[in-house]
Amino acid sequence: MGVEKLPKTIWWEDGKVRLVDQSRLPLVGDVLECTGYEGVCIAIKGMAVRGAPALGVAAALAIAAWAQNETDEIDDVDEFIARLGEVAAEVGEARPTAVNLAWGAERIRRLAIDNADLSVAEMRELILAEALAMVEEDEVRNRELGRHGAELLGEGSRVLTHCNAGSLATAYFGTALGVIFTAHEQGKIAHVWVDETRPVMQGARLTAWELMMAGVPCALITDSMAAWVMQQGAVDAVIVGADRIAANGDVANKIGTYGLAVAAHEHGIPFYVAAPSSTVDLMTGSGDDIPIEQRNPEEVTGVTWSSVFESRDPAVTRAFDALTDKGPYEIPLGKGHKMIVARKGAAYQLDGWARIAPENVPVYNPAFDVTPARYITAIITERGVARPDYETSLALSCMGSGAMHELTARG
Repeated sequence: MGVEKLPKTIWWEDGKVRLVDQSRLPLVGDVLECTGYEGVCIAIKGMAVRGAPALGVAAALAIAAWAQNETDEIDDVDEFIARLGEVAAEVGEARPTAVNLAWGAERIRRLAIDNADLSVAEMRELILAEALAMVEEDEVRNRELGRHGAELLGEGSRVLTHCNAGSLATAYFGTALGVIFTAHEQGKIAHVWVDETRPVMQGARLTAWELMMAGVPCALITDSMAAWVMQQGAVDAVIVGADRIAANGDVANKIGTYGLAVAAHEHGIPFYVAAPSSTVDLMTGSGDDIPIEQRNPEEVTGVTWSSVFESRDPAVTRAFDALTDKGPYEIPLGKGHKMIVARKGAAYQLDGWARIAPENVPVYNPAFDVTPARYITAIITERGVARPDYETSLALSCMGSGAMHELTARG
């Protein structure tokens, strides 16, 4: 076992964007194919691909797919750039909180504007090359980030993490889990506590799976157990990812992060945020200015699950074949429960949603919260470790690695 066992998250192959469908992991490992940008947007909105760095790459690949497969009728470069701007805006707004999504789309849009003297054919190839370069850059950044973060951990560290900031949240390797993977390779990790991360369970479904694949010792806990585990003296550091980091060091991350930071502060435990410098948004002054995505109430009122099974009973096979003869079949269930069965090769796939709350109960479902900078011990990027005051250290981090390393050394 090891990190090399983890799959790539999103890539370009045979003129298509391919990505692991994280909405069904770990029990179903489907790979989605998107020939156009709208398919990628659907995958983003449905959280088939998620995690700030992965979303940045997804934005670039979505526009590359548009350029390669949906622009045959465009032969004027000005028209091409104008339409690209519209596509980039649509992609960048697929989810509002993670700044990397808009960053990836804007990087491609700016590239096109800066090369307006090219032909449309040359522009298509330039965009694809840039998107592929962004995929490669992401892994390089994450490995460098992991190296800086691992230096903050001592021997025998017991780390708590929330949501999923692993390889699945990036093109490859991970941010918060990238730190843990690197530290584990150095023999520093004794144990990792994995918050389940309600309501979509990214910790239970994704982080626990990645750590087990990589051979990192871990245990899954409910979100409500984290403060108690800290109180018992079983946590040496908390490491989380980020979806947007404001200029003052406030951090937007998966809902539940703020409570962890407060608990860590109360117990004197270092609270680290690990994210690439592209997640730092110097145009956003503080966390008060970060838009918080509101998601489907069904994430809270029920539980989604997926499974694939092969029938060994001829009678069961005949029954499911009859149900799926004309395509996926939704089984009529009471109380609002849902179940869809579909053929999957020689097997069958079940996708279900089970209600756990009363029907018609009002729901408030923010996907993210904002952790004030005062609770954050340090912010780890590929350029070094930023410490308070963050308005200075984060600005230097965006200027370049040399300035950041100088600040880290002084800190």
